[in-house]
Amino acid sequence: MLILAGLGNPEPKYEKNRHNVGFMAVDAIARKWGTAPWRARFQGLACEGQVNTADGPVKLLLFKPKTYYNESGRAVGEAMKFFKLTPADVIVFHDEIDMAPGRFRMKIGGGAAGNNGIRSVTSQVGDAFRRGRIGVGHPGHKDAVMHYVLGDFHKVEHQWLDPMLDAIADALPFAAAGDDERFQAEVMRLAPAPKADPRKPA
Repeated sequence: MLILAGLGNPEPKYEKNRHNVGFMAVDAIARKWGTAPWRARFQGLACEGQVNTADGPVKLLLFKPKTYYNESGRAVGEAMKFFKLTPADVIVFHDEIDMAPGRFRMKIGGGAAGNNGIRSVTSQVGDAFRRGRIGVGHPGHKDAVMHYVLGDFHKVEHQWLDPMLDAIADALPFAAAGDDERFQAEVMRLAPAPKADPRKPA
């Protein structure tokens, strides 16, 4: 089984925030690959599904913690321990302010780079989990970061956001097969975005 966890905040007022793009990615995956209804599990909402790969089907647990962004690790850790999985069986999708809007990168390990949600997951499961980093850009000054990530995506940003979310769902078989490099490349092929300064708007 593969756990696909999105980071975000659970209340409706946060639904369209940049900080909730991890939830949005998991929702897109659920629309394409999820088969069971969402239900409360592991301090969050979970939905089971399956994706076909060249090596056969892989079971999915699509997961949205309800512990709030900065405490996401408690919920992710509980789900991982229940299924007796390793960090390599977990992909956490989250917003990345140090990447230009529309860019997507997979990463394993490393520090939290100021992301409290990633820091929380690391504190519970170690740092060897897989990360699906979704570039949302930077507001330009560190004092503006909190207001920026807790702000909604602007209408114009959906020109790159919606295709990227669909691409993450469409390319998922590569991630399920363990080929993160191919997954990353396929997302960018399906939803290309120019390399740019993350502090400049897309």
